[in-house]
Amino acid sequence: MPRISSAQELAEFRKDLLSRKDPHKPCIALCSGSACHATGSPDVSAAIEAELAKQGLTGQVEIRRTGCHGFCEMGPIIIIHPEGVAYFQVGPRDVPEIIAQTIQEKKIIQRLLFTDPASQRKVVDESQVPFYKHQQRLVFGSNGRIDPKSIQDYVAIGGYTALAKALSKMTPEAVLDEVKKSRLRGRGGGGFPTGRKWEGSRDAPGGTRYVIVNADEGDPGAYMDRSLLEGNPHSVLEGLILGAYAVGSHEGYIYVRQEYPLAVENIDIAIQSAEEYGFLGRNILGSGFDFTVTVHRGAGAFVCGESTALMTALEGRVGEPRPKYIRSNIRGLWERPSVLNNVETWANVPLIINKGADWFTRFGTETSKGTKIFSLVGKINNTGLVEVPMGMTLRDIIYGIGGGIPGGKKFKAVQTGGPSGGCIPESMLDLNVGFDELASGGSMMGSGGMIVMDEDTCMVDVARYFIGFLADESCGKCVPCREGLVQMHRLLTNICRGQGRDGDIETLEQLSEVLAEASLCALGKSAPSPFLSTLRYFRHEYEAHIREKRCPALSCKGLLSYYIDPEKCKACMICMKKCPSGAIDGGKKKIHVIHQDVCTACGVCFEVCPPRFGAVKKLSGEPVPAPLPEADRMIGKRQRP
Repeated sequence: MPRISSAQELAEFRKDLLSRKDPHKPCIALCSGSACHATGSPDVSAAIEAELAKQGLTGQVEIRRTGCHGFCEMGPIIIIHPEGVAYFQVGPRDVPEIIAQTIQEKKIIQRLLFTDPASQRKVVDESQVPFYKHQQRLVFGSNGRIDPKSIQDYVAIGGYTALAKALSKMTPEAVLDEVKKSRLRGRGGGGFPTGRKWEGSRDAPGGTRYVIVNADEGDPGAYMDRSLLEGNPHSVLEGLILGAYAVGSHEGYIYVRQEYPLAVENIDIAIQSAEEYGFLGRNILGSGFDFTVTVHRGAGAFVCGESTALMTALEGRVGEPRPKYIRSNIRGLWERPSVLNNVETWANVPLIINKGADWFTRFGTETSKGTKIFSLVGKINNTGLVEVPMGMTLRDIIYGIGGGIPGGKKFKAVQTGGPSGGCIPESMLDLNVGFDELASGGSMMGSGGMIVMDEDTCMVDVARYFIGFLADESCGKCVPCREGLVQMHRLLTNICRGQGRDGDIETLEQLSEVLAEASLCALGKSAPSPFLSTLRYFRHEYEAHIREKRCPALSCKGLLSYYIDPEKCKACMICMKKCPSGAIDGGKKKIHVIHQDVCTACGVCFEVCPPRFGAVKKLSGEPVPAPLPEADRMIGKRQRP
């Protein structure tokens, strides 16, 4: 393929691509993101190829291995085009029937369709599945339409037309003005206005400038950036080139975690293809603009998500933050002006340039424009990646898209913003999702993690977990973070074990203040948020742990006892056989008893007891009833009233 050397040539190339596509040719689009890989997508892909060959259809049916479709709970996912039939949780055994029935006979396989829980009706079209129906998939929607390894697929859906428009019709200042006008804010956590950041770098003294993609996504439960880079790497690359043009940079970097092999593979292929087609390198599209990109594989340190730590790692040194006496867009990588944005921020830029800032500002709230991708995980029916307009309520996301809480459990809280974010309680479910709105609730947008918790979640233990995570990931460069987090984790662990004391809450508050005021970087400054937000809304749980030695959620192992209700025990012996510590005494037709002096409170007995019996009970902060006398333990004999 010769290099494309002008906007006109790109338009002609795209027209030729579309003219060669048969709109009636069957196409099987198979989700091949990391989540579907984990549930067997490669095996399904191999089965499709083998079955097409077996039925003599090789070449007559297109196989498109796409990126993540978002509905990870229901993977692997297949979409049959041009009809748009969506099949979920597909296995290799289903493939022969799909080829024979849907591809050849145009018949729908009912058992593979999604069942709407509300109406119990089968849904054929993916867009009508409730999980997708209430989303606004501006950035993430193309993931399910293209093969991420094919630059031609990206060009066919309008890829690189924003770059062609910018280089042929717009000055760098015009590109920058459009981004400023869009009021796009950084999607990586801080929410800083993107246009202002770019402008500061462009106006900074010095000739060399850098643009950088932050793909060091390390929040527990978050995988939005990873999935974008896996499924649509050219959108990120195009945004990066546009940013470079706007600020006058000729060298860019993509900092991505080494443990994201599919993302690394796909962005490497995208860069190579872009160079071959003339979208990277010298004299891009005949404009005279030169730009190159290098991929840097990070070692997986959470602190390297912080801008200065990431740049330090790019320089080949240990990833540690440095004081921001001067912002990194003025003095960053190798002391030169550097624009750092995360994956999702860069992917928004081509949309803004193509469709205009006025179009972009139609979505969102007054201070938070556009859409945001969240990873919706935890105690929720529909887990996956969702893209919603800013301003949608938490209730609409959790219940309208997420399908609510499994097992009829009660919603308790949702943690947003990653490990340094906060927990928002049920009373604030109608809070609009936006940078400022979440901050007012004691949390933050962060990169987009959204972990849902039900009534069985202990909020003290949640704070303990996230503080422990941050203590492990602290680089140790500054004392407040290095020592403060360790002490906070020690106190929270003691509270969860029933060893908390009066004054622990006040000590934790004092440590939080020191961390927030004196830490070197944002990791330490925001680290107390899990504790502060849970204390703000669930103080009664802290007090119950400390004063009553009781866990209201019946979750903390150190405060639990297990007891077998003699009225409900059926002597099935399942719990006795499964108990790892041999703490259960029983037999055939003999009511079981847990010996408290041997029990380790592992909870296995509670988990294996058949729900129809419900004989094993959790207790916290109350005495365990005395066991029945030996003579009364036989089923059918007198039992305690």
